[in-house]
Amino acid sequence: MARYIGPVCKLCRREGEKLFLKGERCYSPKCAMERRAYAPGQHGQLRRYRRRETEYAKQLREKQKARRFYGVLERQFRRYFREAGRRPGLMRENLVIILETRLDNVVYRLGFADSRAQARQLVQHGHFDINGKRTDIPSYLVEPGDVLSVHPTSRRLSYFRSVRESLLDVTAPDWLSFRPEAMEARVLALPSREMLQVPFNEQLIVEYYSR
Repeated sequence: MARYIGPVCKLCRREGEKLFLKGERCYSPKCAMERRAYAPGQHGQLRRYRRRETEYAKQLREKQKARRFYGVLERQFRRYFREAGRRPGLMRENLVIILETRLDNVVYRLGFADSRAQARQLVQHGHFDINGKRTDIPSYLVEPGDVLSVHPTSRRLSYFRSVRESLLDVTAPDWLSFRPEAMEARVLALPSREMLQVPFNEQLIVEYYSR
């Protein structure tokens, strides 16, 4: 299963904004965007003086930003785009909904992990069940009626014992019903676009792939 394993702080600097890829570090003075708020590389500081970006460049940046925000590589992102086109409704909204209903993203949104990368690792290690069945596929797309819970044997691990307290302060998305004391959540419905706050313009992504 392919994944990006390079330095993630460079990704935020390249996109020019925080994508919150490193959990708590992103909220501290150690964040790379706080210390070096310019693009990485030898000529990173000179990019701010470049001429105006073309429409293609803007579309490309939004696509890259979305991929990096959710931790998805190009081939899989293209598959999601095609799937969004097959679903009823607006393609741009369908794309964001598909990305948001990935299992690793749901685990992150519920507060079980500080970042989507950590959530992905927890899922891959088999710490979560879907409808009572252990699921270790981070790209699994949850559906209305699905119940996500921490696997019974994983509840005894020190990590989940320590995270249990912080779960009480989590505000779950409106499309999820979360019981932190039971470490269990139910998918009430697919999220609507109005429920989702993302740092990219999905319309530009549709324009990029529709060239």
